[in-house]
Amino acid sequence: MKANASEKKLKISFAGGTGSVTGANFLVEGEGIKFLVDCGLEQGTKLADDSNWAPFIYDPMSVDYLFITHAHVDHIGRIPKLVYEGFRGTIYSTIPTKDIAELMLEDTAHILSKNENELVNRIYTEENIKNVLSKWVVVDYHQAIDIGPFVFRYRDAGHVLGSGMLELVYNGKKIVFTGDLGNSPSPLLRDTEALENVDYMVMESVYGDRNHVSRDQRRARLEEVIEDNFNRKGVLVVPTFSLERSQELLFEINELVENKRIPQMPIFFDSPLGIKLTKIYRQYGQYFNDFASKQLRDGDDIFNFPGLRSTLLTEESKEIIKEENPKIIIAGSGMSNGGRILHHESNFLPDANNTILLTGYQSHGTLGRLIQDGIRNIRINGKDVLVKAKVEFIDGYSGHKDSDHLVDFVSATAHSLKAVYVVMGEPKSALFLTQRLRDYLGVMAYAPSRADVVELDCE
Repeated sequence: MKANASEKKLKISFAGGTGSVTGANFLVEGEGIKFLVDCGLEQGTKLADDSNWAPFIYDPMSVDYLFITHAHVDHIGRIPKLVYEGFRGTIYSTIPTKDIAELMLEDTAHILSKNENELVNRIYTEENIKNVLSKWVVVDYHQAIDIGPFVFRYRDAGHVLGSGMLELVYNGKKIVFTGDLGNSPSPLLRDTEALENVDYMVMESVYGDRNHVSRDQRRARLEEVIEDNFNRKGVLVVPTFSLERSQELLFEINELVENKRIPQMPIFFDSPLGIKLTKIYRQYGQYFNDFASKQLRDGDDIFNFPGLRSTLLTEESKEIIKEENPKIIIAGSGMSNGGRILHHESNFLPDANNTILLTGYQSHGTLGRLIQDGIRNIRINGKDVLVKAKVEFIDGYSGHKDSDHLVDFVSATAHSLKAVYVVMGEPKSALFLTQRLRDYLGVMAYAPSRADVVELDCE
């Protein structure tokens, strides 16, 4: 039977990813089918920790499909909970995303194993993660996924390896969930694909209210910070995200070393997860931009250079302190909310000869944000630490588009847009971008709140 005009509608419930950078989770309903876009953990505060294990606003058993935009934990971290509570559908992503997600979920399980919450311990088990992965189907960019009256495709978001914008076509109308949008041009990845003729968009806004320095500026600043640390015979501590940021930094330091732009010194890559993810990156050179792909084809190991030591084992990590200065330590996590970086910060932040370099967004409530805000008395693993080290920040290494480039991204399809829903940003960022889209492009833009429901007219 042909559907009535009134039935050509889609309903979106904002189950997460509002009022915050993290916790992406969007439910779409139409034609008797329910699907999710992302199912991520909220990160940053104890309150967020509590909300992660609260009931979903929907019944997981009623959901038919889950589409993952990329493998950051704030986009995949609650999938084990979804499956534990009854989801039996299919999970879709690009090919690299599944490989990365497996490592990220295993790492999250390891971190949460120290959690005293009995529910968490039942959810994040080896068996349940295997169950999650058994439901996973991979596709390449632009490959059509036909589900009833819907056609889904991934477009290259340029954010991390395998990241994709989810494009949905229904009754001739195009709806796009951007996931996170890359800060193009990236040292490694292809630029974010341009979109056209989009009717509705759900888009991120992490940097909706501010802009980055240019790639050339950030590289020059990196060189400057490294040279300053060398001249002061200090320790340069770099908290970094294991996924994408680590690989970008290794790539750019590789170029600085090979071109003799910085003095040679020991550089420790002290991130077990980052080391494992870098191996995956080496396997997917075809997803890189032309420059990085050519270097790989020509035999250059773009993630390795003289002086680099990858310390996979705990014993190797503990030995770093014995190495003479100057030296550089690259370790996770990027917001200093866990991982080996805490050990190094505890050891080296009290010395004014040392430097801590922040290269990415620091969420409210994280240790990294406290350090960025200039708080000098902090606690690490129950110990009081006085921050005397220099604090440096390079925002250009963000994996997210800045405000101007978010507006530019939308402008390419502004003529066709009926509405844009601005999510995945702190309230001031989301609201600022919402107003810019309205003022500069004349687009009907909204910043939804948690549990808000909107109806899209797809007639």
